[in-house]
Amino acid sequence: MNTNIFQFELRMKLKSALTWSIAVVAVSLIYLGLYPSLAQEADLLEQAIRQFPPQFLQAFGMQHFHLDTIMGFYSFVFLFIQVLLAVQASMYGVGLVSVDEAEFTADFLLTRPVTRGQILTSKFLASFVVLTLTNAVVWVSSLAFLELFDAGRGYDQHAVILLLSSIVLFQLFFLTAGAAISLLVKRVRSVTPYALALAFGMYLLGAFSGMLGDVKLELITPFKHFDPNAIIENDAWDPSLVAISIAVILISIAITYWRYLHRDIPAVA
Repeated sequence: MNTNIFQFELRMKLKSALTWSIAVVAVSLIYLGLYPSLAQEADLLEQAIRQFPPQFLQAFGMQHFHLDTIMGFYSFVFLFIQVLLAVQASMYGVGLVSVDEAEFTADFLLTRPVTRGQILTSKFLASFVVLTLTNAVVWVSSLAFLELFDAGRGYDQHAVILLLSSIVLFQLFFLTAGAAISLLVKRVRSVTPYALALAFGMYLLGAFSGMLGDVKLELITPFKHFDPNAIIENDAWDPSLVAISIAVILISIAITYWRYLHRDIPAVA
């Protein structure tokens, strides 16, 4: 790792991390803040929700939606948090190397007395640190708002810890997959389309796997590997699905390093 590159990447990402953190806190506050009012009309609301087609409920993670405890509602809220975290991590992953290439600064960076491996490791670590800061915000805000808005009904703290602990692997999946994808294509001119395609593509795969009942699709997307409904209902992770996520992370890291170490970096003409 190169300290200068690490610190530079960290400074560049801190502002965006603040924006994503505010977004996560806002989503948690707005939705969980509604729970005390919704809980008073729990029976009526649940009856109304059950009128929707099962496919619709599965697509939005509401097949086990219930308001008798705040955890039933939080599983729905957590899905929105996952989407935000997926987009953030995908943006960092896709832009890990491609931003330098698009701005024609990659060749200048390689003239410094550092190896390609050091450059990539520094960028990865900086991105991971920033994602960890966002993760910490999710932990603090979620625990605080669950205590604040549980309406005296209590909740399963162990399930909450399991749910929040899944964020690290969830973020790493999108960070590493995004980096690998950016190096598998010839050139990334804009980070956003690729990042959104990865994040929402995985979300839609998770939604369609529920709608179509196709278990095979669950093997692909971390939205099913770390399904908040399943984690809360079973009070545990699915070891086989978690293993798939870890395998994808390791393979993506290997692809990223191999491609970057052997890649022809475009230079300024």
